Amino acid sequence: MARTTAADRRQQLIEAAFRVMARDGVAAATTRAIAAEAGAPLATFHYAFRSKEELLRELTPAIVDRMLNAATNAITPGHDLKESLRNSFRSMWAVSEATISEQHVLYELTQYALRNPGLEDLAHWQYQRYAETARQYLQAAGDAADVHWTPSLAVASRIVVSFLDGLALGWLVDRNSGEARAAIDTFAEQLATLARPRDAIDLGRGDSRNDHPERRVKSRTARTPTSSPH
Repeated sequence: MARTTAADRRQQLIEAAFRVMARDGVAAATTRAIAAEAGAPLATFHYAFRSKEELLRELTPAIVDRMLNAATNAITPGHDLKESLRNSFRSMWAVSEATISEQHVLYELTQYALRNPGLEDLAHWQYQRYAETARQYLQAAGDAADVHWTPSLAVASRIVVSFLDGLALGWLVDRNSGEARAAIDTFAEQLATLARPRDAIDLGRGDSRNDHPERRVKSRTARTPTSSPH
């Protein structure tokens, strides 16, 4: 009989935690309840995780990493940016729709952390992870299309997180997948307007400093006085 590895045991406990929280709520997910759901002794939980908070921090990447992988795998270098964004957001959304229970848990986890003294940092970390995931995605999309994001990558990442966060919450309420996908397509088109070709930006910066080769030549020519014929 194959021996369960530490990594496998951690994954089993993470999946068990999602089930307990989806069924009974975040507050009911004690270490004992999670271990029982996983069919493991309580001591196994403390062997796999140093604390319950450490496990709670693993819930967010368990979902958002899958969304990031789906999105980045759908990016095709050389394709139209709008098409690439639309395809990757659709792939990301497919993961979201396939993890309904987990999405419920993550929203409840945020509220639970904000309402319980000492856990506020968990909610802050959760949204930092969302922002970092969005940043990685936009960096990959930007590299594939050779564009920069304006006004900055950080701001563009926050826009993406805000859109997906609101879209997912609304969809959990009305389950209107058609409108959700239409919103994704529209958002992809709007997001593409925040991108600028890197060569154009570099040229623009060079012009502003008067250090583009052609501009320097023209500038020197304009300053050189024309000699009067003798």
